[in-house]
Amino acid sequence: MKMLLPILGIAAFMAVQVAAQNSASSTTNSNASLESFQVLSHGSALNAFEYKASGAGTHPTLLLLHGFPGDERNLDIGQAARRAGWNVVYFDYRGSWGSPGAFSFTHCIEDTNATVSYLRESGNAERLHVDPANIVLLGHSVGGLFALEAAAAEPKIKAVITVSAVDFNGFLYQFPRDASHEDLVKGIAQQFASQGMEPISGTTGETLAGEVLDKARSWSFVGVAPKVKTQLQLVVTSNDGLAQMSDSLVSEIRKDPGSRVSTLKLPTDHNYSDQRTALQEAVLKALASLEKR
Repeated sequence: MKMLLPILGIAAFMAVQVAAQNSASSTTNSNASLESFQVLSHGSALNAFEYKASGAGTHPTLLLLHGFPGDERNLDIGQAARRAGWNVVYFDYRGSWGSPGAFSFTHCIEDTNATVSYLRESGNAERLHVDPANIVLLGHSVGGLFALEAAAAEPKIKAVITVSAVDFNGFLYQFPRDASHEDLVKGIAQQFASQGMEPISGTTGETLAGEVLDKARSWSFVGVAPKVKTQLQLVVTSNDGLAQMSDSLVSEIRKDPGSRVSTLKLPTDHNYSDQRTALQEAVLKALASLEKR
């Protein structure tokens, strides 16, 4: 009996310690945090991370889609959204910013779809505290195109926000209508080069130009509008010369009386350099309205 008492005392002590550790773990898991991971897309592991919101249980999740090449990542919007109770996920497409594989715009759309599927998978959703029914895409520049195409393919995506979205079909109107295919490839490739090809791998400006010419019509905003009429939530434009593309998209969307899209134009450049606070506020307002649905 004398030997049993110390053993029972040790067991009780260990039980208290385990309970304390479990309590601490539970508290830690409810804190805001950052978690990095990789998303498998068509054989390539995409670099990704999540700004995990504080609080136990699942949260609505905002997926950020950067443009080309992606110098502006809009992570300030991500931090603001997390403070408002949203998880925020960011990833780099194949062949961009260190993610393996060859870059192409087709791959970017595929990678977006793959990331949405990854977040909706039950094990990943549980680990990352993602509510699979409340995933919103925010696409900047050509990332807006990727967001629209991904939402058109996956109706369960709750909403889409575009920021200075690029419509390749409209993009081609800047070139002379009688320009030869060779001249178009050269002109488009020069524009891509001017934006910076250094973070991009596995392709060339000429290859991307050829892809644009081949896919522009099938990726047009007018064509995708009927498929996302209930998902498009907010369209933001600036003084970057691209607003007309988004205006055409909104006009098509608003032909449906059930659409809920709102718009905002800010007097700034393509990266919203001196309107970051206003952009954050607009996105947070849109996200808050979604939570009421």
